[in-house]
Amino acid sequence: MLSFTCDYNEGAHPAILDALVRTNLQQEPGYGHDSFCASARERIRESVGCPGADVFFISGGTQTNSTVIASLLRSYEGAVAVHTGHIAIHEAGAVEYTGHKVLCLPPHEGKMDAGELQAFLEGFYADESYDHMVFPGLVYLSFPTEYGTLYSKAELQAIRAVCDRYRLPLFVDGARLGYGLMSPACDLTLPELAALCDVFTIGGTKVGALCGEAVVFTHGAPSHFFTTVKQHGALLAKGRLMGIQFDVLFTDGLYFQIAQNAIDRAMELKALFVSKGYQLFLDSPTNQQFILLDPAAMARLDGHVAYEVWERLPDGRAVTRFATSWATTPAQIAALTALL
Repeated sequence: MLSFTCDYNEGAHPAILDALVRTNLQQEPGYGHDSFCASARERIRESVGCPGADVFFISGGTQTNSTVIASLLRSYEGAVAVHTGHIAIHEAGAVEYTGHKVLCLPPHEGKMDAGELQAFLEGFYADESYDHMVFPGLVYLSFPTEYGTLYSKAELQAIRAVCDRYRLPLFVDGARLGYGLMSPACDLTLPELAALCDVFTIGGTKVGALCGEAVVFTHGAPSHFFTTVKQHGALLAKGRLMGIQFDVLFTDGLYFQIAQNAIDRAMELKALFVSKGYQLFLDSPTNQQFILLDPAAMARLDGHVAYEVWERLPDGRAVTRFATSWATTPAQIAALTALL
């Protein structure tokens, strides 16, 4: 059975496993105060071009998003996201569970529009009863989005300008950041992206690590963020697990090299489906490809290849997602070619 269901079907890159074994008996302090985390932080600061950034490691994406958002918002504030944003649909209400509403705007192929954000904020403050409402406290974006699409530099700059106008921090969820940065459609470098954010994450779970996300506060973390992580049950005692992994990923550009593999295989996968006459739901430039399949096509693939059904359409077709990863091989694309 071939599987293209997600980008974390495999374990971890062999270089990470080797490092974990090699350092296994080395004694280190806990809670991220070890030498591996210290080294990883410095490598990340150098890579993002922000020597003064505060960097933290958290074990999973949902814990990261809910903890970061809770640390930035007052009790009466919410996070502005699009309806298809990860925190709005795929985290089981984790942000709401911390007491903060997700304030949703319409998506455009997964992306937020700066003009609509501006109109929403204008409308909020034009309402004479806004003191009775949930205040917009930050803006949340994903890069790439849930539909594999990317914000251009100009689009991010426009959203950043609106955030500055209303003094809202901009939080970019980079669970698949490597796959976004290595896309041929990306016109941003990592330092340029970092400069546009107040906080962003670098995903490890989906890009070669066993687990873990790096949280980067470009202008300094909120007061007592470490304690907030602990309070949210997101602090790993053996923080070295994340430190070792990110230290390896950010040594000699490994993170970007393995992300490039996912992009190369995704472009092959896209071209394959198009050549066989299948229709794309949208033209994703990253490792998530969304293909329209009718019931007959799904029946032919059943039992041979695994993928995700993203949504059902009124005409009976399904929007399906085929995801490549750092570990997807040309042989797997060749096997899919034979099936199609």
